[in-house]
Amino acid sequence: MVIDELRSADKTMHVVECSVSGQPGIIVCSEGCSRRRILEALRQCDSKLSQVIVVHLAQTSDPWSELAAGADDVQCWDGRVDVVYAKLRRKLEIDELLGSPEVTDLVVGDSPALRHALRELVVAARFGTGPILILGETGTGKEVAARIAHRVRPVGNRTGQLVVVDCTTIVPGLLGSELFGHEKGAFTGAVSARSGACAVADGGTLFLDEVGELPLELQPELMRVVQEGNFKHVGGDRWQHSSFRLLCATNRDLMQDVHSGRFRSDLYYRIASATIQLPPLRDRVSDILPLFTHFYAAARSGQVNTPEVDPAVIRVLRNRDYPGNLRDLRQLAFRVAARHVGDGPITPGDLPPQDRPVAMCGESTDDGSSADLAAAVRQAIARGVTLRALRDEVSNVAVDSALTESGGNVRAAAALLGVTDRAIQQRRARDRKAAASP
Repeated sequence: MVIDELRSADKTMHVVECSVSGQPGIIVCSEGCSRRRILEALRQCDSKLSQVIVVHLAQTSDPWSELAAGADDVQCWDGRVDVVYAKLRRKLEIDELLGSPEVTDLVVGDSPALRHALRELVVAARFGTGPILILGETGTGKEVAARIAHRVRPVGNRTGQLVVVDCTTIVPGLLGSELFGHEKGAFTGAVSARSGACAVADGGTLFLDEVGELPLELQPELMRVVQEGNFKHVGGDRWQHSSFRLLCATNRDLMQDVHSGRFRSDLYYRIASATIQLPPLRDRVSDILPLFTHFYAAARSGQVNTPEVDPAVIRVLRNRDYPGNLRDLRQLAFRVAARHVGDGPITPGDLPPQDRPVAMCGESTDDGSSADLAAAVRQAIARGVTLRALRDEVSNVAVDSALTESGGNVRAAAALLGVTDRAIQQRRARDRKAAASP
């Protein structure tokens, strides 16, 4: 249904889907249309429409359930086609930006969690003017997000450069100089004057990575720059002005730091005009294989084609934990690239031993013993059992079980466990000594 047809909509209409597949669309709702029918229409549109606007021909009292069901906006029809058209045009512009080289050259993946975060980032960067706070666990790509925000910034604000300041790598006493610059002789070693990041970022973007590590004594000075654009060199007495877009990132819980007094609340609300939460890799399972092949190709830069990946390896990649998120996956890809030989597929043997799943050797069973073991370990951890205690206990159980299985024959038990006779004898002696201790 084209926009002009919305003009003739009347109150006899039922729910109508209006869109070309893959494009933004409209759902028009008659006055008597039930909530169930609207939500059902949203579910049907979910797989076909990139964005959906719900237009009611009468005032609705509960737009929130429709937003929760997938609508991007809900409004009452007031006869103005231009308003609806402007929203659809904005949706198309956002989609074009998400598919542009400014974004696709920097990110790999198309998972719903990633798409949602990128959409929020693009909206804040292109159509907003305030500072952007990028949140996420370590290794989720916060600096990449900052580079995207710099690339897609408003068209009329593209003269300056992106200046990156890592607040974790700078000596606290010199951080003021890093941000604001210093005069000659301002401190020991200041043999000449120096421009700081704020001055260099004039007309562009200043990105403060791990802003949560910013010393408390420097936060008021940053506050003045954010609020007024004014700062002084360390050791100087002349105010200078700089105009830049501020981007900040942190893996800390800044609100908790605000409550504890570690981070100023007024600065937090200044830098968090828009907040973007980047998803961890565990929420981007469908992106893991494309990311792995991307990192593998980077590790083997001279190789023309990236090999296929064996299904068993794919299962390991998707089920593995990634505490370091993208960095963790990248290092794994580099380890695999160092082991892989030839043009054939990446096979289980290409995974380093420390990256392979724990295998239950011997005859396979259908009694769920592996699941039982995992459940027992989880229960022990929940009770507070440490890794060392858990390891010792499992070893004791294994030795006892092997001795029982072998009828008390130490040599046979050692063979079952793949250890020496002496190893079992030493453990039994240690156990007897522990039992005899008061």
